[in-house]
Amino acid sequence: MNDFAITALLLVSLLLILGSGVWVGLTLTGVAWLAVTLFSSRPAGDAMAVTVWGSSSSWTLTALPLFVWMGEILFRTRLSADMFKGLSPWVQGLPGRLLHTNVIGCTIFAAVSGSSAATCATIGKMTLPELSRRGYPDHMVIGTLSGSSTLGLLIPPSIIMIVYGVAAEVSISKLFIAGVFPGMLLAALFSGYIMFWALRHPEQVPAAERSYSLREKLSASRSLIPVVILILSVLGSIYAGIATATEAAAIGVVGALLISALQGSLSWTTFRQSLMGATRLYCMIALILAGAAFLTLAMGYVGLPRHLAEWISSLGLSQAQLIAALALFFILLGCFLDGISMVVLTMGVLMPTVNAAGIDPIWFGVFVVIVVEMAQITPPVGFNLFVLQGMTGRQLPWIAKVTMPMFLLMCLAVTLIYVFPGIVSWLPQQMGQ
Repeated sequence: MNDFAITALLLVSLLLILGSGVWVGLTLTGVAWLAVTLFSSRPAGDAMAVTVWGSSSSWTLTALPLFVWMGEILFRTRLSADMFKGLSPWVQGLPGRLLHTNVIGCTIFAAVSGSSAATCATIGKMTLPELSRRGYPDHMVIGTLSGSSTLGLLIPPSIIMIVYGVAAEVSISKLFIAGVFPGMLLAALFSGYIMFWALRHPEQVPAAERSYSLREKLSASRSLIPVVILILSVLGSIYAGIATATEAAAIGVVGALLISALQGSLSWTTFRQSLMGATRLYCMIALILAGAAFLTLAMGYVGLPRHLAEWISSLGLSQAQLIAALALFFILLGCFLDGISMVVLTMGVLMPTVNAAGIDPIWFGVFVVIVVEMAQITPPVGFNLFVLQGMTGRQLPWIAKVTMPMFLLMCLAVTLIYVFPGIVSWLPQQMGQ
């Protein structure tokens, strides 16, 4: 059976099982079981047990439920309302008004979490109910959150950048600093789209509460002080080398509990509700992660990512053609694998081709991260889509549809960093001087 036939069989199996209403995590596990059973000599049960336990007991993974819990605690305090109170005067004059808080919130939190799933879950817990209550259309609220939350992979500290840096043997600190301008570019594109949409559909944007003077804006910004202190404590502990990302997430939880206590919103009921809410959401994410880990192992046994990467390397493409082919390759691979798995399974084969084509490995790292971000919001295995589905109860095709403009903006961002590579390379070059 050739690679195309195997790919088609697994993709059809995935869509059929998903379409029958089976949970996503169990669907991924089922497709992986099928792949291991049909195309490998290893016992599927043994492979599944080892992989699921290994993926579920990872220390680095501890940061995710802690950040989710932090979001649940903040959701039950006045912080969500305070964030809108502080940001509202500054964005009221922009077309789209409070929709920009999705982009701003995700950009800020991306610098804390390094994970798009944690960014999506945490900011979504604060913005989804608040924006819906104020009358903003669901398709824009959910669509902009889905796209903006992918910034968690690009704005440092980023787990996937560390993985790429190790795999491609390039400076992780330079990769981190190279992600700053592209992250700001994507945030600007998302906000620009909100303004464009708002100018075309002014009737769907709730009216401004009122106009604010500069003094009133600065006064309202005091509401952001607790959020800023919390973010600085988490970020500062990471950059000062005091704490790892997981330990910083624990600091975030403690900080959120302290803020909640000082605001008078911490009680046994709210504590229990936040803990149970975080547990339910993380269990959903963990089941998907376990299924994705088993599917990754199955893909490795089948050899599909390696064969496809070798095939692309053998085509003899020009630099621009190679970038376009690799973008398509990673987006298609995202139908089966999570971002880190894609990087781990393909970099060993692709890096010699990338270096031979004269592509800067730092630039290529940022390109890979943006394309992996695109895969996060691409069905059927777009991880952020699953997180949003669990949070909103909406159907996956509908979420994918309203997220499509964000996907196209990411395509534009990839084009821009190719045409203007200095967007990526300028800061690392200053760092090297």
